Amino acid sequence: MEKIVTLTLNPAIDKSTTVKAIVPDKKLRCADPVFEPGGGGVNVSRAIRKLGGTSTAVYLAGGYSGKHYEHLLHEEGLNSNVVEISGHTRENLIVMDESSNLQYRFGMPGPRIKEHEWQKCLQILEEAQGVEYIVASGSLPEGVPVDIFAKLAAITRRKNARLILDTSGEPLKQAMDDGVFMIKPNLGELSALHGVEELHREDAIEAAQQIIRQGGCEVMVISMGPSGAMLITRDNVYQSPSPTVKRKSTVGAGDTMVAGMVLSLTRGWEWGDVLKYGIAAGTATTLNAGTELCKLADVEKLYKHLKSVKVDAHFA
Repeated sequence: MEKIVTLTLNPAIDKSTTVKAIVPDKKLRCADPVFEPGGGGVNVSRAIRKLGGTSTAVYLAGGYSGKHYEHLLHEEGLNSNVVEISGHTRENLIVMDESSNLQYRFGMPGPRIKEHEWQKCLQILEEAQGVEYIVASGSLPEGVPVDIFAKLAAITRRKNARLILDTSGEPLKQAMDDGVFMIKPNLGELSALHGVEELHREDAIEAAQQIIRQGGCEVMVISMGPSGAMLITRDNVYQSPSPTVKRKSTVGAGDTMVAGMVLSLTRGWEWGDVLKYGIAAGTATTLNAGTELCKLADVEKLYKHLKSVKVDAHFA
């Protein structure tokens, strides 16, 4: 198996379209829809491929929509390992209102997952050979226990691999009790982890390093939207801005940021460059409409720009 393996427990077909204007009680004429395979881990794998890397995507899929999902991944040439489920893979709808240039995102609930189905995902990861990084991203569907990422953390540790986790709430908290390599909360999610209503930048650094010192994770990346992001280790803090661009959609930007970071880690890059490449990849995705992910040429251009910007780094 590849050095990078991603896990997606609640994948979705993302269907995007545009309308002239969203108004009630009218039949709205939509543009031809675009169908893309979505879901946190799968998006990370798709972005890694666009960035010139390789990975294996482990995911759950079922029903007629699951077959369509598999077909979409096959068309992209993605390495994958599907666990078939009895339920139907969910479908999301993203609609752009051309009159206001506002995007509306309708996220559907996932199917109920049976125990033997999610257990199969863990078994695949347990048996995988040569894995260096496991990336688990996205929400949990009904039926999957909240401690599944804690179970995954234990598997990752036994494999001497590194777990990168991009989720929130109780599943994240329980995984951190076991310790993970990297997490990527935003300021709101970090505030919730720290048990306070709101954290400012300076307080966020101290909160992150407290979590790291307690063994919750080794590295924390705090995303701050247009303001950029911070990468924090036990002793060091790196901060980089986001390039100023005209954003068309933010769908998949966070997953693409994770893809850029984990791929650069496998290349042995320094932390400051890991952060900048992640920001460049995530920002490149926002240049595209609907659910389209980054283009490599855009990522390289944005990364070159960020390389010319001095990283705000603090060392203990």
